[in-house]
Amino acid sequence: MHKLLLSIVIAAPVALLPAVSGAKGCLKGAAVGAVAGHVAGHHAVAGAAVGCAIGHHRAKVEEREAAQAEQARTPPPPSGGTH
Repeated sequence: MHKLLLSIVIAAPVALLPAVSGAKGCLKGAAVGAVAGHVAGHHAVAGAAVGCAIGHHRAKVEEREAAQAEQARTPPPPSGGTH
């Protein structure tokens, strides 16, 4: 019972943090990494951790590239004014 309560006390703040729980790409990367780690020698937990980090990094890169592409598509505001 104490271990269960301790696990809940430790896991609850982590689940409530927006940076951790809303990490884009982490779940997909963790799933792929866990499978790869398991196949590579029963290291599913290590694979999930690395996969989460890589998935999160790739999502941030894709988001940055999309923002740059959107900025390139947006025409600049007119520079001339009325006199």
